[in-house]
Amino acid sequence: MSPKAVYEIDGDRFSMLEEFYDEISQVLIPGSYWGRNLEAFNDILRGGLGTPEGGFVLVWKNSQLSRERLGYSEAVRQLRKQLETCHPSNRERITRELDEARHGRGPTVFDELLEIISIHALGGSEERDGVELVLK
Repeated sequence: MSPKAVYEIDGDRFSMLEEFYDEISQVLIPGSYWGRNLEAFNDILRGGLGTPEGGFVLVWKNSQLSRERLGYSEAVRQLRKQLETCHPSNRERITRELDEARHGRGPTVFDELLEIISIHALGGSEERDGVELVLK
């Protein structure tokens, strides 16, 4: 079995979720179009959209910086954006999540990204995708 491909993203190159998407685009699937949202990021990790079918290693340099930059203030910003465009049936839930994030509770954007990656890693519900995450 050949070693897995290694992709490296650098937390020094992004400070907002949209910039994280730029980094993922450039590093994992250059030249490919994707939805640039959390669901589409999840799809990228499944493979077949430019990433190897047999899985890969994702090295996240400066991950502590990303933890800070993609923390509660970014969660608040993202939730405010969602509130502007969400279906009326979701407004109450998003408003609750926004209030929690404003008080430093609930998941941060960084937490959500790690959760999505963990689904495709060893022990995750889609571990067959073979994604390995290395935080540096």
